Amino acid sequence: MSTIYILWLRQLKRYIRSKQRIFASLAQPLLFLFAFGYGFGPVFAKAGGGNYMNFLAPGIIAMTIMFTAVFSGIEVIWDKQFGFLKETMVAPVSRFNIMFGRTLGGATVSFVQGISVSIITFFFGLRSSLSGIILAFIFMFLLALFFAAFGTAMASKLDDMQGFPLIQNFIVMPLFFLSGALFPVTGLPKVFSYIVKLNPLTYAIDGIRGSLTGVHTFSLGLDFVILISITLICIYIGAQLFKRIQA
Repeated sequence: MSTIYILWLRQLKRYIRSKQRIFASLAQPLLFLFAFGYGFGPVFAKAGGGNYMNFLAPGIIAMTIMFTAVFSGIEVIWDKQFGFLKETMVAPVSRFNIMFGRTLGGATVSFVQGISVSIITFFFGLRSSLSGIILAFIFMFLLALFFAAFGTAMASKLDDMQGFPLIQNFIVMPLFFLSGALFPVTGLPKVFSYIVKLNPLTYAIDGIRGSLTGVHTFSLGLDFVILISITLICIYIGAQLFKRIQA
């Protein structure tokens, strides 16, 4: 457990010491809230969808967590190139603990980012009960853990820091736009409907939105079961790939 704690703490210290990173990571969510929230809000309301900001906010929270969590994987490549990973891999500790400590640290950082954006969305008019906020936090942390494990798994197979962001965007951008973050998933063409249902981010956003606003497409129980299942699967796959790293 000490290995997990030390690597988790390392991730948090690197995040806290980088003030520019903290503030810069809030710029994109704010841009999306302003541009989409006030741009499409009147159209959404005229179409009978209600308050678009309440619909949009959970998607932006999930977007922040997803991008931050996946990008935490690049630190694996960084540590490969600068020798830190080799030093940890030769230590007499479980490689799973090393992988999980790093993943948990990346998940915690992205979860904190998600909380920061959640606070901002309340200034944009989002309202929820205390129980709804707590339930949303559970979904948010599971989402952070899933994508942090996914980022670690992806970085385990890569050595190029320039290539990592390109591959990351190639994967996560379609996941974001086909998740119901920006538009309802009901009434879509069949092909898109199937893709949306296969997208793990869909269930995370639906769970967060349902917890905060009471509006959801699937049941919250189904959202939770699917999200925790794919998180455990991704952690397992990430651990197997991490064990095969040649540092």
